[in-house]
Amino acid sequence: MKFIQAIRTALFYVVFIGQTAIIAIIIGLLWLITRRRTNLAWTLAKYWCRSNVWLLRVLTGVRTIVTGAENIPEGGCIIASKHQSDWDVFAVFPYTGRPAYIIKQELMDLPFFGWAARSLDCIAVDRRRGADAIPQLMTQAHAAIDRGCRIVIFPEGTRKAPLAPADYRQGIVRMYGELNVPVVPVALNSGLFWGRNSLVIWPGKAEAKFLPAIEPGLPPDVFSARLKKAIESESTDLILAAAEKGLSRPLDPDLSSRIDALKASRS
Repeated sequence: MKFIQAIRTALFYVVFIGQTAIIAIIIGLLWLITRRRTNLAWTLAKYWCRSNVWLLRVLTGVRTIVTGAENIPEGGCIIASKHQSDWDVFAVFPYTGRPAYIIKQELMDLPFFGWAARSLDCIAVDRRRGADAIPQLMTQAHAAIDRGCRIVIFPEGTRKAPLAPADYRQGIVRMYGELNVPVVPVALNSGLFWGRNSLVIWPGKAEAKFLPAIEPGLPPDVFSARLKKAIESESTDLILAAAEKGLSRPLDPDLSSRIDALKASRS
């Protein structure tokens, strides 16, 4: 089973990486030529997202379920998502209207990919500068909201293994207070199927869920606690529900013990 799934995964990566490179080159060249955001770039980006969802299902057996889009308010907002897998990027994208993803400066510096990211409203954050990067981040975030974007941020800054201890950064709290817009938490369980360090993508039902928006104007500590509780508790529920139905992947001892402990505490 693992050998067959490894072959299926390899086929997916060949197509995924190949089409990602081609689309990044096309969108990047469009940006270099026009120096503006074009409808063609957005069409190609949406194709990339939807085709990746289809490729995952056909080649690896990962089905995509996204619910709760009715919780996204009209107008500008921040979408704060759990981050366990590359799946999170393209699964959430089609539901966000005009998203402005916050990405690492290193990615923006890459030829073609970085140019494509600029044409798709991405916001760069230079994490090497620490707190000094915040003012520039806020300037870009204000501009994106003014353009009608919804800002998409992964509050922990990196992919996390399922049920790993949460580590939320202060950037989301600063942005919440600065922009004064609602924040929509997003819970998910994608790491069960496409893990951050896994060489094999496993079949199953990857789910993301947009949760009720957190209203603007709360004290920073209250907002931070509500955001973390919403994302972590719902992500845990999605993970446990998938585990109850049965997983095709082998569980490492750490994840297995965490799932068993949670099941015991809830029973």
